[in-house]
Amino acid sequence: MKGQLFHWVDYAWDVVLSNSHWMGWNLFLALVPFILSSCLFRFWPSRSWLWWLGFLVFVAFLPNAPYVLTDIIHLIADIRHYHSVWIITLVIVPQYLLFTIVGFGAYVLSLMNLGYYLQRLNKYRWIVPVELVIHFLSAIGIYLGRFKRFNSWDIVTQLNTLTHTMLTSLANKWPLLVIAITFVVLTVLYWLTKQVILGIILRFRSVTSAVSNQ
Repeated sequence: MKGQLFHWVDYAWDVVLSNSHWMGWNLFLALVPFILSSCLFRFWPSRSWLWWLGFLVFVAFLPNAPYVLTDIIHLIADIRHYHSVWIITLVIVPQYLLFTIVGFGAYVLSLMNLGYYLQRLNKYRWIVPVELVIHFLSAIGIYLGRFKRFNSWDIVTQLNTLTHTMLTSLANKWPLLVIAITFVVLTVLYWLTKQVILGIILRFRSVTSAVSNQ
């Protein structure tokens, strides 16, 4: 019995490691815009040329955060590959769930940091329009990354090819449909996740306040 348990744990660990390489890389790319947003919009208020450079890098890397939603294709492949119900239920699904929550959470928190910055500038009316524009740009970035296999740094290394591909995609119905659906999904999931995060923050503050008043 103990031998079977050790064998199962060892097998489960191998399954985790088999996905850790690309998941780790994609999470790193997803966390880059979150770190940049924290620096630019909360701790670096001065808008120098270096700030604007950081902002451009932030916009370029931001689609990597919601891009993790498209990695569900790997989940489907893993479910088909691993026939063990226990491995799928206790290892694969939780691993992908955590991966998705962290990646998309980084996207939501990045935009919340931007919204906080706009509030400080008294640009409350800009928050929703800016969020919608970023959702649209991110939808384009996700399409270019998933279907055309471009990366954020291709803006520098393959600017002409990237621009031509983007303009060609926007002129065709199928890419436009994919981008439109992605935009809607991002907008809805962003709003729902944002409400959850705001609820958690308010709950944490109320609990902290109650404890401090005791």
